[in-house]
Amino acid sequence: MPRFSVIVPAYKVQAHLPACLESVLSQSYEDLELIAVDDRSPDACGELIDEFAARDPRVRAVHLAQNAGLGPARNAGTAEASGDYLLFLDGDDTLAPHALRAIADRLKETGEPDVLVHDHVLVHWSGERVRDAFPGRLAEQGPAPFRLEDRPGLLRVPPVAWNKTYRREFVERAGLAFPAGHHTDLPWTYPALTAAESIATLDRVCVHHRRHRGGEPLDAAGHFDLFDQYDRIFAYLAARPELARWRPVLFRRMVDHLSAVFTDRDRLPRGARAEFLRRARDHYRAHRVPGHPVPARSRLRHTVIRLGLYRTQRLAELARSLGHRTARPVVRLAKSLHEAALRLHYRVQLRLPLREDRAVFAAYGGRGHGCNPGALEEAFRTFAPHIRTAWIARPEHHHTIPTAALRLRPGTAAHWTALARSKYLVDNTDFDRRLVKRPGQVLVQTQHGTPLKHMGLDLQERPAAAGDLDFEAMLSGVDQWDYLLSPNRHTTLTWERVYPGRYTTLPYGYPRNDVFQRATSEDVRRLRESLGIPEGSVAILYAPTHRDYRRTQHATLDLDRVLRRLGPRFVVLARAHHRHGGPLVSPATGRVVDVTDHPSVECLCLASDALVTDYSSLMFDYANLDRPIVIHADDREAYEAARGTYFDLRSFAPGAVARSEDELIDIFATGHWRGSRSTQLRSAFRERFCPYDDGRAAERVVRHVVLGETGSPAVVPLAERHPVPSAAAALDRSPLATVPRPATHSPVTETR
Repeated sequence: MPRFSVIVPAYKVQAHLPACLESVLSQSYEDLELIAVDDRSPDACGELIDEFAARDPRVRAVHLAQNAGLGPARNAGTAEASGDYLLFLDGDDTLAPHALRAIADRLKETGEPDVLVHDHVLVHWSGERVRDAFPGRLAEQGPAPFRLEDRPGLLRVPPVAWNKTYRREFVERAGLAFPAGHHTDLPWTYPALTAAESIATLDRVCVHHRRHRGGEPLDAAGHFDLFDQYDRIFAYLAARPELARWRPVLFRRMVDHLSAVFTDRDRLPRGARAEFLRRARDHYRAHRVPGHPVPARSRLRHTVIRLGLYRTQRLAELARSLGHRTARPVVRLAKSLHEAALRLHYRVQLRLPLREDRAVFAAYGGRGHGCNPGALEEAFRTFAPHIRTAWIARPEHHHTIPTAALRLRPGTAAHWTALARSKYLVDNTDFDRRLVKRPGQVLVQTQHGTPLKHMGLDLQERPAAAGDLDFEAMLSGVDQWDYLLSPNRHTTLTWERVYPGRYTTLPYGYPRNDVFQRATSEDVRRLRESLGIPEGSVAILYAPTHRDYRRTQHATLDLDRVLRRLGPRFVVLARAHHRHGGPLVSPATGRVVDVTDHPSVECLCLASDALVTDYSSLMFDYANLDRPIVIHADDREAYEAARGTYFDLRSFAPGAVARSEDELIDIFATGHWRGSRSTQLRSAFRERFCPYDDGRAAERVVRHVVLGETGSPAVVPLAERHPVPSAAAALDRSPLATVPRPATHSPVTETR
């Protein structure tokens, strides 16, 4: 008995069917059977299916005697299935690489649910890939599995068969079958979700669903088929009294669906609109559940359908269109006037003299004081005190900005004045695309990490990771750079290839890492106390990176389970990536502390005893502390397929590598995380990636860029650096000496 039965009906898809079947057979998870159903296709689909069946014993060919349609063809495949779980693909769809592996893992960790709902992308004929707009509904946070009443929003996920996986025993027990007709997915999907006793979600693209050129237009009969399909849905509910609570919900879904078809003037022929509305009115009266109120935002739609108000609907459409035509120009005019005033102000400022004593800084597109620009802003005030500094940040981050720096809000006249007249511009991403770099201005691009994942021009072949990145605009920004910072040779070679330009690379180290060499044991003690880390505890900083192949981000580790297994001595500081949009743990309880909003990741590194990460560039910075690093890479294949990496972490790791949660637990439970082998790996990693981070990187940058000095101060060799030991290490040996900090440096602050 295979784990999966993948059912593929085929009709007039000969051009795409081989890719569909190959995407299933090439899966890294091989415990499957592929049931390909030739729906009496007039093209070569039947022959192609037979060819695949002859070459791979996992393929079973089913040939129907006559064309039956999509629903009956799926039923024919289901009747032949013997797998634990069923998946349905259209003959021109494809499975994403490693999709079955991800589905199998999710089914196992959620206790074999009846239905697993996963993500998909729409592939247009041009090759463009678009994810449907239902963000957050497939989030894997919270209890799993669950019932539909716990997350009824799943009913708004596209009601199709191919974005779900179904337990075959559940399908048989629930009496699910596909009817004939155009909208055959509806009376399968809604009954499946409402009848399922256990549901889980997988926030990962598993299916690529093809959209053909010119769309897939239906004639009037195709749209009128909706009425028969909704009749089947309500008949299914009527036969099962325990599902009666879903009648009002599905009734509202039906009204929304019928209204969408009726109001879209491109769907129905003009002569069929009145008849469609009459049928919709009859269905409204037949399936309405008395006593259930209609949401305020839906009352007009319901009134039009309930009363069959064809002319009222037309008047409402005209009024709404007129309102939009009136309101939108007013709003656009106001915005345009404001933007025009700012542009005029900026043009005026560009004609005024540069201020040689001004520098403006920003990080992460308007976030608070920190990262490399934050360290450089402090160094400007220390080593070039004649330069007045300003920081661009959104108001909610202004509290992180030192009082000595002027605070600027993005999009204000003061912001544009600073960009126009400051001699020095420092950022770790890019300033506003409308920036006009003047002769005499000096732009320092600091970046914010050593590249492990693909960046810049290398993303041209990675559409999932590139998203809406405008490569032409990116290169225009690169043309404005005067200096680019680099912490190691690997970074220098990568940046100069993926960000080609005429800038000068400064291989001086990353200023944000200076604090690792200047901090003292007292700084570490104070930071741990402020975070509430109990004395004598081992604090693990858990900092996963962003997943480009997931719509919503979440922790890939069950942190509570990890800590239960490791015992009371361990605590976890959980920090989400800055693109995450929220905490990793909700709420933070027990020995798991959410530190996502902490203003300084450098302080978190100092407070911790070890780092657990996956593909985050934080590992390169953390290596400067010479503290244990453990890599948790349970989705390496998927991450590399979506984003790509410049080298294999398994071959050049900074420490122990765990491929699963249990392996990670074992690494800490056995002490391997700080054993001799891990130390050897970390030592080699530091030699390759930490040659310049000796605590004086920011000073070197300021002396070169502002004071015109080069090559000073000299880099301290790696063997002569003595970063502050972790609290756990200090318990086992006396504190190591630290490199004396210059008297002009400020102490460690939590606004870094």
